[in-house]
Amino acid sequence: MIVNESGGVPNRLFFRLFQTGNILQRQVQNEMGISAVQWAVLGALSREGFEEGTSFNQLKEYLYVSRQNLDGVLKRMERDGHVVRIPDPQDRRARLVVLTESGRAFWNQLQDTITEFYRQALLGMSFDDGVSLLHLLKKLQQDLSNVSMTSEAETAPEKPGSP
Repeated sequence: MIVNESGGVPNRLFFRLFQTGNILQRQVQNEMGISAVQWAVLGALSREGFEEGTSFNQLKEYLYVSRQNLDGVLKRMERDGHVVRIPDPQDRRARLVVLTESGRAFWNQLQDTITEFYRQALLGMSFDDGVSLLHLLKKLQQDLSNVSMTSEAETAPEKPGSP
């Protein structure tokens, strides 16, 4: 993709992603009464295989959120009775984040609202558009994870005999 002086398509693309993320956060808060991160935590912990919980670090990496952001969200969710942090039976120094029965019931109550949220948000897209966007976002996610602003000269091994 070619970038011109004003940033062109890449600049517009990343700005639209920024705006879209902000709209998503605002709409989730307005329509569901929870933050987008709380929604993501509930969804992650309700997945099959996570009944016994997951470590804080695994959850942080899965959601791509900062330690501080996740800790604050989990504290609110603990206060609301949706999650608990318990000692990891495999490593008593570590703690697992577990969805409570109350949290699971809350998540289940949200399902109809979430389905309607998705339906309205995707009204302008066909099934094929959605699949294409999902594929493209996955590619962008992978490429973003590999961004490194160090120059090749800084990382290239020195050649024998060079000063």
